[in-house]
Amino acid sequence: MVGLPIHEHWLTPAKDNRLGKCCGLRFKTISDGYNCRRCDYFFHESCCKSPREINHPSHKCDKNLSLITNFASWGVRCRACKETIEPYIQNYECQHCEFNIHMDCVKYPPPEVIDVPQNHDHKLKLEMVRSSFTCFTCGKGGSGYPYKCHECDLAFHVDCEKYGAEVNHPSHSLHPLKLIIGKPPAYTDGNCSLCGEKIFYEMFYHCSACNFTLDLRCVSLPPPLNLHDQNTHNHELTLMPKLISFTCTTCGLHGDRSPYVCLQCNFTSHNNCSGFPWVININRHDHRVSRTSLLGIIDSVCGVCRMKMDWSCGGYSCQSCSESTFHTKCATREDVWDGIEMKDEPEEDEPMEPFEVIDEDIIRHFSHIEHNLRLDKSGTFVEERSCKACAYPIYHDPFYSCMSCDFLLHENCAKHSTRKRHVLSNKPYILHASQRNYSKCKACGVFFNCFIYGTFPFGLDVRCASFSGSFVHPSHQHPLFYTSPKGWCCVCFKETSHVLRCVEDKCGYALDFKCALLPLEVKHRVDDHFLSLCFGEGDASGKYWCDICEKETDPTKWFYTCKDCGVTLHTNCVLGDFRGLEPETNIVLDDDRMQMTLYETVRNNSMSRPLCYKCKYHCIFPIILKVTDEDKYFCSISCCDIKTLPFYN
Repeated sequence: MVGLPIHEHWLTPAKDNRLGKCCGLRFKTISDGYNCRRCDYFFHESCCKSPREINHPSHKCDKNLSLITNFASWGVRCRACKETIEPYIQNYECQHCEFNIHMDCVKYPPPEVIDVPQNHDHKLKLEMVRSSFTCFTCGKGGSGYPYKCHECDLAFHVDCEKYGAEVNHPSHSLHPLKLIIGKPPAYTDGNCSLCGEKIFYEMFYHCSACNFTLDLRCVSLPPPLNLHDQNTHNHELTLMPKLISFTCTTCGLHGDRSPYVCLQCNFTSHNNCSGFPWVININRHDHRVSRTSLLGIIDSVCGVCRMKMDWSCGGYSCQSCSESTFHTKCATREDVWDGIEMKDEPEEDEPMEPFEVIDEDIIRHFSHIEHNLRLDKSGTFVEERSCKACAYPIYHDPFYSCMSCDFLLHENCAKHSTRKRHVLSNKPYILHASQRNYSKCKACGVFFNCFIYGTFPFGLDVRCASFSGSFVHPSHQHPLFYTSPKGWCCVCFKETSHVLRCVEDKCGYALDFKCALLPLEVKHRVDDHFLSLCFGEGDASGKYWCDICEKETDPTKWFYTCKDCGVTLHTNCVLGDFRGLEPETNIVLDDDRMQMTLYETVRNNSMSRPLCYKCKYHCIFPIILKVTDEDKYFCSISCCDIKTLPFYN
């Protein structure tokens, strides 16, 4: 590994034909370059040798241009070629005068004089003074540094003169490609026939007889017609530059253009399917998965996208769990893989067990090492006692109770692993038994102050962290999966960052984590019986009223009900905003003036419900906040004016 100024992490020598995260060019090098395993970025060797600071003749400021390695702006144009600089592509920048220029435009500038122009009869000279002009070739206006014919007093865009009216391209030897200025013809799909990228620029090359289109990048830097990459295939591969439907043997996914094919065997691959790691950790599986060129006869679906695997193609599989398979591109997605190649790396140590077995039904838990815990399977409802891991009450489920104090844990909560992989992070989460203050769960958005996976402010509560693989919910006949972020929840009708989806054809059912993990059974002071979660009544008639807030309920939406008494209650009225906060603990909140206030979490179980200091209504939720040493109560998050999470957690 080597450390280079072009990137913050250690780089490994590699060969690839992907986009370089240095200059943004593909196919510039096949054999020489560097790869960052953490970021899965590829850098051309020549770009890695670029100086940190330069002077450029078109830059009139007295400051040097600095190499920017973490460029994240949108819509910034290169002062040389006038094309947009794509985010995260490195370039040179002057921070004093907002001057940016592609790294490639610095290394390969247009010539100052063109003796034999492509589109004119006289010599052209590159102007070094910025001006507004009308290009003689395309007829469109421009602002920048044009080529100029001083005999005719005509100006030309640099790109219009850089690219000829026709080119003979190695990937399309049948006919010359003609330069088109404007939008792609309506009969095309608007994408480059080689790389498949959308043609955003107003200049491209096209063969109307063959419906073959190339963007300027692939014209200048075409992919090799023949490729010999042992990491992809044992034989030499040949480029088939045409629109053709195929299944990629490397990744198992569909392709529609310009694959590499092996003429000796039935091998077809996307032209960008190369350089995949051999052994990786992903957040959809507890074991390492390994890449194979042939999965073998299996009947399984991808553990990420839940689409059927093509057993005749390559992919990733687990050597310990034969049914666990993954598409190559799904397994190496940025939100799934941590970017680290694990080949030749030692296996990770197994996570520490959460408890030590002392005797039958007696354990010592890592969160409470001073005393032993005894398992209680009686099914007895423990009044006003909550689990120290999830803050939810102890109902009929088995639980561990401390033999010396009032410490309680649900049996399931006591079994949570001390290290866990989860779909919301490509890094494993570590379980912590306490927090300095409180966090907001990354999955469901509920505030909590008990056990946490991860660290503030990106942690998960143990209920959301317990999700693994498929999720079965009684409201739906099919299992739900996390396949991709963002979507609409079918219960609360809100768009959220993380949803669990049904993958059956034309089903479309989805739940966010907050709705998916609503307790199926709860106890509330308004009723002597346990309340059950009802998933809506589509044929309900008449009006229903919530006995807590005394407002109307919508019977088509989820609500809590008593089967004996027939009451209907809003789910949020039953649970409240502070359901994840352990009662009788302290938290600190910041208000809109950045002043910190110490609060107590208290049970709202007195005969007369206190008035909320902010909204002036009686507090209706089971857990509320009270300002320490003051008679001030707050019923909800909105009444607390929570602006930010405390920075010191």
